[in-house]
Order: sequence, then structure tokens, then C-alpha cells
Amino acid sequence: MSDLIVKPNIPDPDGFYAELVAAHDGLSDDDSSALNARIVLILANHIGDRAILAKALDAARSSSPSGDPS
Repeated sequence: MSDLIVKPNIPDPDGFYAELVAAHDGLSDDDSSALNARIVLILANHIGDRAILAKALDAARSSSPSGDPS
């Protein structure tokens, strides 16, 4: 089983961020949320490793800005 990679690992992270923001351009809040959900599900399917996905959920939940998982 692999460990979850949490260090920067995307070539050209600023370029990727710009693409991500551009993908949301012109969308309503609901459509933007739906796009985010589709991205998450597509990438989760690509990863396919349930243990890694569980670690990613835990990491994302524990890194909320307020420190509160909700």
C-alpha cells in the first residue's frame, strides 16, 4: 500500500490552478459545486486505492480552515 502524497507534486501548480479556476468560469455556485464533485469522483476512480482515498478524506477533513471538520 502506498502513502498519501501531501507534498507539492504537480508540475506547474500555478498553471493547474489557473486551469481549475477557468473551468469554473461562468458557472453558478451550484454548477461549480457539481463540477468539483465530478472532479473528485473522476480522480478517486483514477486512484482506485480505497486506503489512499480514506487517507485523503481524513487529510482534507482535518485541514479545514477552522480546524472543525464540519
